Amino acid sequence: MGTSVTLRALRPEDRDIEAAFVSGLSPDSRYNRLLGGAITITHEYIERLVNVDYSRDMALAATAMLGAETLIGVARYVLDADDESAEFAIVVADAWQGRGIGKRLLAKLIELARRRGVKRLYGDILGMNRPMLEFVRKLGFTLTRHEDPSLTRATLELRAS
Repeated sequence: MGTSVTLRALRPEDRDIEAAFVSGLSPDSRYNRLLGGAITITHEYIERLVNVDYSRDMALAATAMLGAETLIGVARYVLDADDESAEFAIVVADAWQGRGIGKRLLAKLIELARRRGVKRLYGDILGMNRPMLEFVRKLGFTLTRHEDPSLTRATLELRAS
């Protein structure tokens, strides 16, 4: 039996494990997650990640007990101003990729968005990030061209409009 993984809401007191998680991502994972943008990991950046307005948005943490509780993945959505669509993002620690963590996180995020009445989830993915494009396609997302030719838009309709 492998290490048990827990899915739960990300909390403000997770700032230390969030900082360790983000800092521990490989350059490739960081590049893919941040769409090529270099973000400096500051105290303010970590605070923005862990302080979630759960009345509108959602952030799920996947954690494992590896001596201490360790963050191994995060999936989140941020509701658009129209209150119908939400942009999602997901990242799994490099050592945990390919083990079903992302699938569990995204399935739970979709379930929570659906329960909240969100009509569609969407996210922009680097066109060269083939594993992620294939992953979301298998989960039912539609892939379309983005105005930025380096990106692909993944959209999942959650209920009939």
